[in-house]
Amino acid sequence: MFRTFGISASRRSGALAAPALLLALALGAAACGGDDTSSDGAAPGDGGPAATASASAAGKVTVSPAAGKSVAPGTPVTVTAAGDTLGTVTVTPKGKASDGVDPVEVTGKLAADGHTWTSDRTMTPGTAYTVTVTATDAAGKQATTTSDFRTTAAGKVNGVTATPLNNAVVGVGLPLSLAFDKPVADKAAVERALSITTTPAVKGSWGWLTDPLTGIQRVDWRPDTYWPTGTKVTLTARLSGIDTGDGRFLRRDIHDTFSVGTARISYADLAKHTMRVTENGRTVKNFKISGGSSAFPTWNGTMVVMAKQSTVRMTSASVNIATSEDSADFYDEDVHNAVRITTSGTFVHAAPWNDRYMGKQNKSHGCIGLSDADAKWFFDSAVRGDVVVSTGSTRAVVDKGNGYGEWNLSADQWHALSALA
Repeated sequence: MFRTFGISASRRSGALAAPALLLALALGAAACGGDDTSSDGAAPGDGGPAATASASAAGKVTVSPAAGKSVAPGTPVTVTAAGDTLGTVTVTPKGKASDGVDPVEVTGKLAADGHTWTSDRTMTPGTAYTVTVTATDAAGKQATTTSDFRTTAAGKVNGVTATPLNNAVVGVGLPLSLAFDKPVADKAAVERALSITTTPAVKGSWGWLTDPLTGIQRVDWRPDTYWPTGTKVTLTARLSGIDTGDGRFLRRDIHDTFSVGTARISYADLAKHTMRVTENGRTVKNFKISGGSSAFPTWNGTMVVMAKQSTVRMTSASVNIATSEDSADFYDEDVHNAVRITTSGTFVHAAPWNDRYMGKQNKSHGCIGLSDADAKWFFDSAVRGDVVVSTGSTRAVVDKGNGYGEWNLSADQWHALSALA
């Protein structure tokens, strides 16, 4: 069977979470007003004093943005000390952002001479911040300076969905993926805010893709070759306050980890009507299959398990094959043990109606069909990120953005899709 995104499921498996490009995270939160009061009781913008200070630091430390100012989230924070030496500098949010989001604390770096501190990231929109500075004069006397300012609220926002999340254990082919609600114009700004660490060290790159079916844009981090089994991956995405283009802001940072499990790679030969399943390089199963017919061939190329559902309703109308029951290609079926490998609707699933063709002919509408018993084994074993390599079909190689089709690119081709290449 062959179906596209949007077909309903009557029963769903809880074994796998849906992929990023098919999901939307609930990024909003209940509105909660932040504390707009500066250190002296005046609200930013009310013309309060620029800072409060103690001892000899008064007049020697300058903070920008000045107290009471309302600035864009991407505005750098700088602290300078005339003659004194800076000690600690903190830029701390006061309460929640105006839209209820938990704002980020702003980090920065101290210059080698000890007289200038500059922030190294963007700030959360709609947030009141307090800058607290300690400085020491030539006589060794320390003083503290504080100053308050506020970031402007985001008139437009962009949501982002990360995959995988929550310490998931995934297959060797699943990239780290961030999908955006709206297209990103300033891809370089987003990519500069992303950091990935792996244990052991793994070479790879970020790359930008657009799903040809849904139009969803995403940036994925893909290793040059499949993940080594046992790899631990940590993502740090300092996205809060980044303008993705035309004043549309991201509001949250993302921090998450996942790990890589069994190297499960299946090889479907559409010409021989067989599929061989390997685990950590060892063949564990050989199946007879029936793939897509000559009229509706299965994709060639490398695909990745995105999700699985115990029952999926598949219809010919949903893929514009046939809408009339009079058509020989009409179907409307509840399909069991369905493992999705493309956004466009390619599954590995049970196809008992084609049992007589298993191992002999390709008779499906694009999916890879198995017997009931074989489909159950494959379904029970599959996890997000497992790899399915399809060869011997008359159809083209699957598009790089159709599911996780990026494995059909060489490492050099993939690196070229980075906005910082």
